[in-house]
Amino acid sequence: MAAEFNTILIRYGEIFLKGNNKRYFESLLIKNIKAALEGIDCKFVRSQSRFYIEGFSLSDKNEVISRLTKVFGIHSISPAVKTPTNLEEIGEIAASVSPKSGKFRVTVKRADKKITLKSMEVAAIIGGEMLKRSPSLKVDLFKYDFELNVDIRENGYSYIFFESIPGAQGLPAGCSGKAMLLLSGGIDSPVAAYLMAKRGLNIACVHYHSFPYTSELALQKVVDLAARLRPYIPNIELYVVPFTEIQYAIHEHCPKEYMITIMRRFMMRIAERLAKEKKCGALITGESLGQVASQTIESINVTNSVVSLPVFRPLIGSDKEEIIEIAQKIGTFDISIRPYEDCCTVFLPKNPIIHPKIEDAVRFEKNLDIEGLIQKAIDGIEIKKISQNP
Repeated sequence: MAAEFNTILIRYGEIFLKGNNKRYFESLLIKNIKAALEGIDCKFVRSQSRFYIEGFSLSDKNEVISRLTKVFGIHSISPAVKTPTNLEEIGEIAASVSPKSGKFRVTVKRADKKITLKSMEVAAIIGGEMLKRSPSLKVDLFKYDFELNVDIRENGYSYIFFESIPGAQGLPAGCSGKAMLLLSGGIDSPVAAYLMAKRGLNIACVHYHSFPYTSELALQKVVDLAARLRPYIPNIELYVVPFTEIQYAIHEHCPKEYMITIMRRFMMRIAERLAKEKKCGALITGESLGQVASQTIESINVTNSVVSLPVFRPLIGSDKEEIIEIAQKIGTFDISIRPYEDCCTVFLPKNPIIHPKIEDAVRFEKNLDIEGLIQKAIDGIEIKKISQNP
């Protein structure tokens, strides 16, 4: 009977560069791996600079792989056969799981220094065993059809594998702190969340809902976007802010062309207050320079002027095609294009101002009870529970 690929070998990336802080980053990564595999019966094992998932049902293997590829901090993974280190047995197993014909090479990594042979000598022994059992195979170190990898570890076991599946890369979620994302129902903000989470941020989301002008389906779209992001951001939170009264007030008391600008200033103020309450160190938006009227240099400057926290804009230099490509990759695109409008489309002026001035925005806002409107909106916040994948 052929050997089974009964282990998933996990390699991490940037954590290697963290010096004395390496253990802290490793502990976060382990925590996130275990969270990602919640609900699957399996065992986490560690060895020097290697993590392994073992003890899972083979019927769960693809699900384990799928979940691990979404954990930031993982460089790559490989389904592997785990076996006690015995070179002849490794050769037998390699022959049983390999193609029976074609050109191949064997690559050995030897962490167990009790094996006194050099890696190339070990590779030659294993390759010889494979050739004995499958005479149609041929060795070719440069133009090969498949590569057999053998990782001989210091724990007395060796791991035999062919594939190296790319991971999500980046840094473990949580190692860089926490930030508050302004999450709309559009394409851009979920991509911004993904890119900042890749740099180690935990993310809370604030969404502005204009009931009854926007439907429950529009709100559900945002909940589904947060759920689609959850495999990448295990502790994602979603706060829904009632925004209709603020939009009414702006519509009634401010010039139409300044409506989007002043609305965005309210959104930033509310996001910052919520961020400070939830111990977030920054805000995140999905803005891309020049994409719409509210994303000119002047507009960004006017909205930035009402907050003191740093504002991360990871998409600022990206064009729409680049953003869509990432949205499709992470599975948010099809949700974002559902035809349900969010609050930004309510009361939109035909000709929004492109080059607003801070002094004008401040003057127009004097007609509004800024503090009262903000406090009422914050008091009405609804917290949405986010489950895994919509």
